[in-house]
Amino acid sequence: MSPSELWGAICGAGDDSSRIIFFDIRLPRTIVGIFVGAGLGASGVVMQAFFRNPLASPGLLGVSSGGALGAVIAIVFATSLGLFTIPFASVLGAFMATGAVMMLARKGASPEHLLLAGVALNALFGAATSFLLSASATHTHLGAQILFWLMGGIENRTWEHVWMAAPGILVASVLLLPLGRPMNLLALGDSGAQSLGVNVRRLRWQLIALSTTLTALATAVGGVIGFVGLVVPHIFRLLDGPNHRRLLPLSMIGGASLVLLCDLPTRFLGSGMRLGVLTSLVGGPFLLWLLRRRSC
Repeated sequence: MSPSELWGAICGAGDDSSRIIFFDIRLPRTIVGIFVGAGLGASGVVMQAFFRNPLASPGLLGVSSGGALGAVIAIVFATSLGLFTIPFASVLGAFMATGAVMMLARKGASPEHLLLAGVALNALFGAATSFLLSASATHTHLGAQILFWLMGGIENRTWEHVWMAAPGILVASVLLLPLGRPMNLLALGDSGAQSLGVNVRRLRWQLIALSTTLTALATAVGGVIGFVGLVVPHIFRLLDGPNHRRLLPLSMIGGASLVLLCDLPTRFLGSGMRLGVLTSLVGGPFLLWLLRRRSC
């Protein structure tokens, strides 16, 4: 589309094909990318604050792998049930994974217990997903659909996907913003945060619930898009410092920008290049360069 055709489509003066391309194909895809990236960026900040570790990521508690397993089960056994089957199964799997982690660590519920439980469940869910993928190898269409979904992507997104993810991600992000100061205090340790008036137990439950919501909804409409929740908060922490009141909105903007930037080449390269692959290809070298630059 030329700039004049694009402007005509926005103003409602263009032909039907231009309006369809803009409003029904490009705009929903872009909005989904914005919310997926923002949700993963915010979730990464929460996980890094929760574990007091800048290398933590949204999938650390098994949320992404649980969502992936739920979606793969839906693809293999229930694809014919409708458009919302796979996203619903993904959200259900993500929340079940978090519930399983909390049950396994219920006696101590310390970050160390949660981390070990998450690692174990990540391995278990990954094995189950790999089994279903190998079992579907004889069905070329199913195998390709599973593989492409596991590598992430926002192509063919519709307004239904926007309404499926955007409200929940928006509400969870708004609820997170006031928790910036308590997350700053959490960096002092549980005892230090409690001495300054933070209810650490309640704060940790809030952080887990909101992070799970963000990651589950992002995974439900975008598949497994790795590295965004790890690299974006870490980059802004290096550039702007560890203040979570600034780090949260910056990471949301940065996550949305990274997803949209990496989605551009996939429009031209087609299904041969996936969004999740590009986010790692772009984010990984940039983070390495930034770490090397700051260490010099």
